[in-house]
Amino acid sequence: MPEMNMLHAINEALSIAMQTNERTVIFGEDVGHFGGVFRATSGLQEKFGRDRCFNTPLTEQGIAGFANGLASNGMNAVAEIQFADYIFPAFDQIVNESAKFRYRSGNEFDVGGLTFRTPYGGGIAGGHYHSQSPEAYFTQTPGLKVVVPRNPEQAKGLLLAAIRDPNPVIFFEPKRLYRASVGEVPAGDYEIELGKAEVVKQGKDITLVAWGAQMEIVEKAAARAEAEGISCEIIDLRTLAPWDEDTIATSVKKTGRLLINHEAPLTGGFAGEIAATIQQSCFLHLESPISRVCGLDTPYPLIHEKEYMPDELKTFEAIKASMAF
Repeated sequence: MPEMNMLHAINEALSIAMQTNERTVIFGEDVGHFGGVFRATSGLQEKFGRDRCFNTPLTEQGIAGFANGLASNGMNAVAEIQFADYIFPAFDQIVNESAKFRYRSGNEFDVGGLTFRTPYGGGIAGGHYHSQSPEAYFTQTPGLKVVVPRNPEQAKGLLLAAIRDPNPVIFFEPKRLYRASVGEVPAGDYEIELGKAEVVKQGKDITLVAWGAQMEIVEKAAARAEAEGISCEIIDLRTLAPWDEDTIATSVKKTGRLLINHEAPLTGGFAGEIAATIQQSCFLHLESPISRVCGLDTPYPLIHEKEYMPDELKTFEAIKASMAF
């Protein structure tokens, strides 16, 4: 299998999606000849033409509204929001139109061919307007799927599945990993099933759950814990809506402990939903309170980025605290 970084894997997935379905179109700010601010769409306009990969005006609400219109007419619309921080002007179109289109028409019409791609998260010294992790906002909206990959192989397979899913999908890409994450990626066309978590590592003492860029953090913390004799089971959630309760519950019933890590702030973060659900289904199996290691309840701080991040040391300390409870 060839090695590539996450950007290359995403670009390859987009190219395959366009090759296999002539109704797939890609659009957003600077995605055409320029290839986007991160170059994720490089070469696609030259390969497929200006009618299928093109720039839009700098208006996220307009991008989302245009995407809804295209998708409602049977197109596979892949819209890029340049940074997840700027998805908020499009929020009304996404949660009130994209998510409800099928429901309000009684299944007469839909925007099932719609995918929003957007880079999220910190770790690149982007400050408070280029570092946010807004995934939890969208998990509260029935009708949307929310997906976050952790590496190039996952990014390619999950993105192809998202583009072909018969429901609107928001695909959050961890921009810190765009060039930093390199790995083997299967050649050709393949999909990874949405809605299914993956047990990345088996263990018996504590279950660690994360997604996206935080998977690397959790794996490093687990390595520290293993050196002290603590056996960690690691799960990549991958899809946040709908999320895979069964896989996590099965693991927690085995280990008796659960730690959830995400970069978004603690309050209202998706870890709270997981914790509430798992304590209900696994209450009699828990050996310690469910732990959340998350970002701080503050705007993302440029100068204090290191302090803000739920890093491997914070995670390692929380693992030890859970074991010592």
